[in-house]
Amino acid sequence: MATRRVEALLFPLLLLLLSSSCLLASSSKSDPEKKRCVMECSATPEQQQRKLCVHRCLDHSSEQESGREHNPYYFGRRSYQQWSRTEHGRLEVLERFARRSDHLLGVDNYRLAVLEAEPQTFIMPCHWDAEQVVYVMQGRGTITLLHEERRVSHHIKRGDIMRVPAGMIVYAINKASNERLRVAMLLHPISTPGHIEEYHAAAGRNPQTFYTSFSNEVLEAAFNTPWTKLERVFRRQRKGEFIKITEDQIRALSESKTESWPFGLSNEPYNLLENSPSHSNEHGQLHEVTGNECELLQDLNVDVSIANISERSMMAPNYDTRSTKLAMVVEGRGYIEMACPHRSAERRRSQEETGSQGEQRVRYRTVRSRVSRGSVFVIPAGHPAAAVAAANENLQVLCFGIRSENNRRYYLAGRNNVLNRLDRAAKAMAFGVPAEKVEEVLNAQPESVFMPGPERRREEEEKGRQLVFKFAGF
Repeated sequence: MATRRVEALLFPLLLLLLSSSCLLASSSKSDPEKKRCVMECSATPEQQQRKLCVHRCLDHSSEQESGREHNPYYFGRRSYQQWSRTEHGRLEVLERFARRSDHLLGVDNYRLAVLEAEPQTFIMPCHWDAEQVVYVMQGRGTITLLHEERRVSHHIKRGDIMRVPAGMIVYAINKASNERLRVAMLLHPISTPGHIEEYHAAAGRNPQTFYTSFSNEVLEAAFNTPWTKLERVFRRQRKGEFIKITEDQIRALSESKTESWPFGLSNEPYNLLENSPSHSNEHGQLHEVTGNECELLQDLNVDVSIANISERSMMAPNYDTRSTKLAMVVEGRGYIEMACPHRSAERRRSQEETGSQGEQRVRYRTVRSRVSRGSVFVIPAGHPAAAVAAANENLQVLCFGIRSENNRRYYLAGRNNVLNRLDRAAKAMAFGVPAEKVEEVLNAQPESVFMPGPERRREEEEKGRQLVFKFAGF
């Protein structure tokens, strides 16, 4: 009997392990996130929950593999274009939003980029044909901006927001000895919509200086120097955009004299994480800033926020009234769900052709994506969305809000659910059930903004059931 009981227990587990191993074998070359997801399922104590966990991994993976057609709002690691890379750092730029879908035309004149520099690295001077909002995701360093006869340097650290005006020459160093510098960049092109370019003056062969695009005679006249001397300067550098530097070089760069900012508004870094969070509980914290609080953002019509969602917790469904959010995962893993309105294309086409104004039912489809470090998810204005953190690690999501002026965010669950403001008669008519039943549902969640996620809620319910059984004498 004991042997049969053991076999009965082991057989389903063996099937689960076999299915998991097959999944791992098929995904090891193509999807490391899928492999990692399935590996974590083995830590789930309940057998049924382990099965559900593996199925979720398969479902999310198939969603993402069909991704571009069915989910134009998600951008994974393969969506980045590598602009520059050496052993000491890299610069990657996300593909244009409108290439994915016409639904993203509203943000196509914005680009996202990620810059990473290894410890003790110099990042070459350059300028961009775009306004930049820079957020320091990790590390410390020094950033220097040049303007005519002035040079302005700032020490930067995690949580800092900085603005780099279009056309301004900028360079930086990671002076840490053991920590990488990671920076997220929002770029707003000023020349060609959606198109950005990086220009190097102080450079050589790699990166190439644009000086060598001019003829020798023009350069000789401009610098009043023979080409033989110019060539030694403009064709020497071959180390790339990221260069390893010594302690003495770091000291010299850090101690150089700096002048005051030449423009009206301050360009001092603004640290988002040093502000009190707008929402905070055991399930997460939200830090956010708009142009009203931060001079750097005043005329850009952009806001910046970062949500730190505790493991197995979630951010309540919510939507923004005017702002489209470009959400980038800084650290951690989880998934994002969004409701998208969907009308029958056939019916819409028929109405457009005939001019008919008949009823057109709105249907909603779920857009769901598993996200991890570097993933980007676009949440258009008016679209309700929720974010859930995976087990064992927090999910940190950085958001750049586009067209943020007069924007409001409305939460759709929890103690601050905007639907609680409906009067009782409206609740009954809207949901088609008595108002008391509606209020019972709307008031059941005691938390605001951040709350237990699906997995944590199931665990808490199971603990509650066990307590009931215990006290009932079972």
